[in-house]
Amino acid sequence: MKTIALVGCGRISKRHVQVVTQLPGLRLVAVCDLIEDLARETSQPLGIPYYTDALEMVTREKPDIVSILTESGTHPLVGSLLAPHVKVVVVEKPMALTLDDADQLVETCEAHGTRLFVVKQNRFNPAIQQLRRAVDQNRFGKMVLGTVRVRWSREQDYYDQAPWRGTWKLDGGVFTNQASHHIDLLQWLLGPVESVKSYISTRLVNIEAEDTGVAVLKFKSGALGVIEATTATRPKDLEGSISILGEKGSVVVGGFSVNRMVTWSFTDPTPEDEAAQKAITNPPNVYGFGHQPFYEDMLDCLASGRRSMLDGLEGRKSLEIINALYESAATGEEVHLRYVPQSVRLGR
Repeated sequence: MKTIALVGCGRISKRHVQVVTQLPGLRLVAVCDLIEDLARETSQPLGIPYYTDALEMVTREKPDIVSILTESGTHPLVGSLLAPHVKVVVVEKPMALTLDDADQLVETCEAHGTRLFVVKQNRFNPAIQQLRRAVDQNRFGKMVLGTVRVRWSREQDYYDQAPWRGTWKLDGGVFTNQASHHIDLLQWLLGPVESVKSYISTRLVNIEAEDTGVAVLKFKSGALGVIEATTATRPKDLEGSISILGEKGSVVVGGFSVNRMVTWSFTDPTPEDEAAQKAITNPPNVYGFGHQPFYEDMLDCLASGRRSMLDGLEGRKSLEIINALYESAATGEEVHLRYVPQSVRLGR
């Protein structure tokens, strides 16, 4: 049994509380938030202590694991602060906003022997797991094109819930927040990105960052990619999808949270194709059901000692792409990865 504490009692914390209180391998011992009312409201139904100081919480309660669910831009700061005091740091996406902050978090955890896990729960969706197996089995042959679409609705009241939402310093826009999962899936399935060219725009809400963005990617394999992301869909969410096309097959995973197998077609059928075509889940919201298998996988990694597919170095990959997207949008140029950001406002 591992003990766990949560830092941040905002919107996403409800999903984490729901999951960690149901898993037999975890015991939630405390929660923390700078806003005392939020911390109290979260803790009281659970009968556990609450704190407004995260360092005090981990010092007193001594949890094995701490999950950081604070504002995006504060993830690396809080993670680095707590890493010396716990065995495991879990960070909601994105792990940081700048590459320097991400690297600092990774280095701090490594220096103290602390395991770092980054939440990318959509990797665990049944349809995505089927798609990943097809990639690993080389069923696509030569990759041709990968496309992600995030057509979600976030109106002004969403951004007005907290002053950090939609700011460059602490949040970013649709690329960083909503589409970060899908960008992660694209690089996880098609491999390293060579370069990007992107455009961003703020169309329907009053925020610093973008509510709409498009991009074209070149992968090192020679395949191409397209990202289409917006929170300006009206009046409600339409889809969060990914398409992978190759010389020997095509797969489309749709739904509003990459949860529904729409197309599964290969030139060389296998016995597992029928089951793959039925890979559908119907989550109640865009968070999906992936947080539970994420935590289960984390516990298995801790028990077995194996490396996680969602450690800090893995979490950094999509962050580098996101920073490149903003660099391209700011300069109007194609940006090759392994670059030094010059014009990125994200995290600054």
